[in-house]
Amino acid sequence: MKVPAAVEFESVRFGWTTDRVLLDVPSFRVGQGERLFLRGASGSGKSTLLSLITGVLQPQDGTIRLFGEDVTRLPTAARDRLRADRIGVIFQMFNLLPFLSLTGNVMLAGQFSARRRKQAEGGAEAEARRLLERLGLAGDMLKRPVRDLSVGQQQRVAVARALFGSPDLVIADEPTSALDTLARDRFISLLVDETTRTGATLIFVSHDPGLAGHFDRAVDMAEINTAHAQAEAL
Repeated sequence: MKVPAAVEFESVRFGWTTDRVLLDVPSFRVGQGERLFLRGASGSGKSTLLSLITGVLQPQDGTIRLFGEDVTRLPTAARDRLRADRIGVIFQMFNLLPFLSLTGNVMLAGQFSARRRKQAEGGAEAEARRLLERLGLAGDMLKRPVRDLSVGQQQRVAVARALFGSPDLVIADEPTSALDTLARDRFISLLVDETTRTGATLIFVSHDPGLAGHFDRAVDMAEINTAHAQAEAL
């Protein structure tokens, strides 16, 4: 039985101008609950693809579906709501607020989503504490501002924020670039374990092909973005 799709692209094309196509994706599919490794060099279209998945950008042509819903037909406000409700993002630079505590940063994920606040186990603060403790951050540390943390600790806060309220899709955009090999592998294991526990779909983006073994499937941007493949061939 075929697993329902979390993400589906059909004949999607995007460019900042009509005469220069940056992304041309005939077909791309990620199954619900799948852990996908998406690799590609700088300029291959990874960031553009993620912005299309999250609804930050809209394609010039084609259809994008998230969990069966055609997001290309949604107005801006509805796309924003869907992103807040169903997608957790771990950014490369973490995007934490340095003056807020660990729990304060994690609870930010629920500020824009009543759905994720409602799904928080035992309330927003209890959910934030539970996630942070599972990621090895506990006790008096939770009250400290995140600017006092190490890079690895800040990264775990960013993971907890993305997982707050059990989003259906988690996107990790080059999150391990600042870590050494041991810390990187531990981080990926934590992320895979947490998304598996909640049943979330995971899209992990990196330029490092050596990470592919941690995931169910690996896809290269050159395989799905024919615009980049054609440019490379010239």
